Amino acid sequence: MKQVIDLLKNFTRDESGATAIEYGLLAALVALGITVGATALGAELGLFFGRIATRLSTAV
Repeated sequence: MKQVIDLLKNFTRDESGATAIEYGLLAALVALGITVGATALGAELGLFFGRIATRLSTAV
Protein backbone atom coordinates (compact mmCIF):
# COMPACT_ATOMS: atom_id res chain seq x y z
CA MET A 1 0.00 0.00 0.00
CA LYS A 2 2.87 2.35 0.78
CA GLN A 3 4.24 1.83 -2.73
CA VAL A 4 0.93 2.93 -4.26
CA ILE A 5 0.82 6.05 -2.09
CA ASP A 6 4.45 6.88 -2.96
CA LEU A 7 3.69 6.33 -6.64
CA LEU A 8 0.71 8.72 -6.48
CA LYS A 9 2.74 11.34 -4.63
CA ASN A 10 5.50 11.19 -7.22
CA PHE A 11 2.94 11.38 -10.03
CA THR A 12 1.32 14.52 -8.62
CA ARG A 13 4.70 16.21 -8.07
CA ASP A 14 6.04 15.43 -11.56
CA GLU A 15 5.89 18.58 -13.71
CA SER A 16 7.84 17.41 -16.77
CA GLY A 17 4.66 16.87 -18.79
CA ALA A 18 3.40 20.35 -17.94
CA THR A 19 6.43 21.91 -19.60
CA ALA A 20 5.78 20.01 -22.82
CA ILE A 21 2.14 21.13 -22.78
CA GLU A 22 3.20 24.75 -22.24
CA TYR A 23 5.58 24.60 -25.20
CA GLY A 24 2.84 23.05 -27.32
CA LEU A 25 0.41 25.81 -26.41
CA LEU A 26 3.02 28.46 -27.12
CA ALA A 27 3.78 26.93 -30.53
CA ALA A 28 0.05 26.85 -31.34
CA LEU A 29 -0.31 30.51 -30.36
CA VAL A 30 2.64 31.52 -32.55
CA ALA A 31 1.21 29.52 -35.47
CA LEU A 32 -2.15 31.22 -35.01
CA GLY A 33 -0.50 34.65 -35.02
CA ILE A 34 1.41 33.84 -38.20
CA THR A 35 -1.75 32.57 -39.88
CA VAL A 36 -3.76 35.66 -38.97
CA GLY A 37 -0.96 37.97 -40.06
CA ALA A 38 -0.42 36.18 -43.36
CA THR A 39 -4.15 36.22 -44.09
CA ALA A 40 -4.41 39.96 -43.43
CA LEU A 41 -1.29 40.65 -45.49
CA GLY A 42 -2.61 38.51 -48.35
CA ALA A 43 -5.91 40.38 -48.39
CA GLU A 44 -4.15 43.74 -48.43
CA LEU A 45 -1.83 42.65 -51.22
CA GLY A 46 -4.82 41.43 -53.24
CA LEU A 47 -6.50 44.81 -52.91
CA PHE A 48 -3.27 46.63 -53.74
CA PHE A 49 -2.68 44.68 -56.95
CA GLY A 50 -6.35 45.01 -57.83
CA ARG A 51 -6.03 48.81 -57.67
CA ILE A 52 -2.91 48.68 -59.84
CA ALA A 53 -4.68 46.50 -62.40
CA THR A 54 -7.65 48.86 -62.47
CA ARG A 55 -5.44 51.90 -63.05
CA LEU A 56 -3.47 50.14 -65.76
CA SER A 57 -6.61 49.03 -67.59
CA THR A 58 -8.13 52.53 -67.48
CA ALA A 59 -4.87 54.20 -68.55
CA VAL A 60 -4.75 52.29 -71.84
